[in-house]
Amino acid sequence: MTTASLNGFSMDFFSLKGKNAIVTGGNTGLGQAFSVALAKAGANVFIPGFSRDEGETKTVIQQQGVDVAFMHVDITAKGAPEQVISACCERFGTVDILVNNAGICNLNKVQDFNRDDWDPMINVNLTAAFELSYEASKIMIPRQSGKIINICSVLSYRGGQWSPAYSASKHALVGLTKAYCDELAKYNIQVNGIAPGYYATDITRVTRSKAKTNRWVLDHIPANRWGDKPDLMGAMIFLASRASDYVNGHVLAVDGGFLVR
Repeated sequence: MTTASLNGFSMDFFSLKGKNAIVTGGNTGLGQAFSVALAKAGANVFIPGFSRDEGETKTVIQQQGVDVAFMHVDITAKGAPEQVISACCERFGTVDILVNNAGICNLNKVQDFNRDDWDPMINVNLTAAFELSYEASKIMIPRQSGKIINICSVLSYRGGQWSPAYSASKHALVGLTKAYCDELAKYNIQVNGIAPGYYATDITRVTRSKAKTNRWVLDHIPANRWGDKPDLMGAMIFLASRASDYVNGHVLAVDGGFLVR
């Protein structure tokens, strides 16, 4: 390696200025952190999802000097993924980054867990991610450039008591990440994932409020604390930026060490 090649790297590799990103479910929960991270790095953000709550996310993103647009849509509806990609291209011109973040998790014991519980989670967590990636790749392949980032989970690697559909969908999302990488890498498209651990969000409020369950979680995290939204933002910027152009088919756990214990 020559000195000249080393000097070819700069912190501009982490810049997303002029890029256009889609973040499904990007106005609430961890999705909000992903949206804001991309905006802080310079990307315009397009947010499709079921929630109509735009206020806080819209304000924070606009403060970064970039554009933001929202689309109220059920991403599992027939034709919706194609409509999302089309709407983003109409607003911003193209799509450079797709973040498949939207996900749901319903809990029930295995013997009480039926198709009515199973289908919605598979449709949102897996099928919508597949269809959106398929539609986004139509834009990215001719341009020979793109980033697809799937939000997996530490339950992509574990059983997941009381949530067989969630665990199954997140395991499958890792497989989808690797399969798409294998197909799309030759077009300079990077397909990676992020596996968040346990985070202090509205979804985990009940778990954190009970001493026994809160202690169980902390006992399994070497960092000995719940994750906070900013803990995920650097990983998102890295995988969305030029800095990760030779990272492909990888799922980055951001879990405080949960998976090693």
